Amino acid sequence: MSDRDRGTQRTRSTQSERFSTRGIFSAGLAAFAFNVRVAALCALAATLWLAPELDAQRGRGGPPAGPPPTPKAAAPVDLSGYWVALVTDDWRWRMVTPPKGDVLYLPVNAEGRRAADAWDPAKDEAAGEQCKGYGAPSIMHLPGRLHISWQNENTLVVEADAGTQTRVFHFGAGLTGTDQKPASIDAPSWQGYSIAQWEVDGPTRRGRMGGGSGQPRHGSLKVETRRLRPGYFRKNGVPYSANATLTEYFTTLTDEGVDYLVVTNFLEDPQYLAQPYIRTVQFKRQADAKGWHPTACSAR
Repeated sequence: MSDRDRGTQRTRSTQSERFSTRGIFSAGLAAFAFNVRVAALCALAATLWLAPELDAQRGRGGPPAGPPPTPKAAAPVDLSGYWVALVTDDWRWRMVTPPKGDVLYLPVNAEGRRAADAWDPAKDEAAGEQCKGYGAPSIMHLPGRLHISWQNENTLVVEADAGTQTRVFHFGAGLTGTDQKPASIDAPSWQGYSIAQWEVDGPTRRGRMGGGSGQPRHGSLKVETRRLRPGYFRKNGVPYSANATLTEYFTTLTDEGVDYLVVTNFLEDPQYLAQPYIRTVQFKRQADAKGWHPTACSAR
């Protein structure tokens, strides 16, 4: 082998060693990068796994949350007690029964107007349906008094002296989907079946209302009522059907030391209404049952 050939062979050997070294270095660098990524992911997983325990040790997480408070204990507003209606608007439709056919300011459709024009209180009396104007969609609009109390930890009762009616609000159980018949209800009624839930102004924390101090925040009670017996949402025969849905919001406010109850109603009825009927009524808190006077329903 000539000196030239031996030089060429040494050059090729050196280049091969360089390429081999680069390959090893590249493979090592890739393995190192992969290990770094794996380590980072493991550290992240460990952080997420241990976060609740670390928060608890630092005093941020606290002990595991216990059972949620009952609806009565979680109430953000106090609705219990006696309330008297304040008839500050719609006086001519609330204090007296309007004449037949008076549907002013009501979003009734053509079918609803025809039904209102056919109102016959004598016929209602003969059929024993004097309470058609005292159902859930209308009872809060009538003048009179309310008595609100807790039947138990999950059930709120609203009694109205007008027509001697009683509404029952159920927390934690209700009507879902097309099944609108709870096991405890056999037939539609004037007051229907009402499901209730609290809506709180502000976040909740571990089953307690309010912020870090644990103090209650203001809020409202949302009530949805279905399973209604057909009736009148204005006593002069303006109708709602068995398919109507009533959604209400109950809240309180205080002005110059006096408590007021504000109830906003949304009545939806595809049979008789062209659009939802919305109205708000107000009540003033009473110290006792003074003036409480239950009366029978009247068709006139």
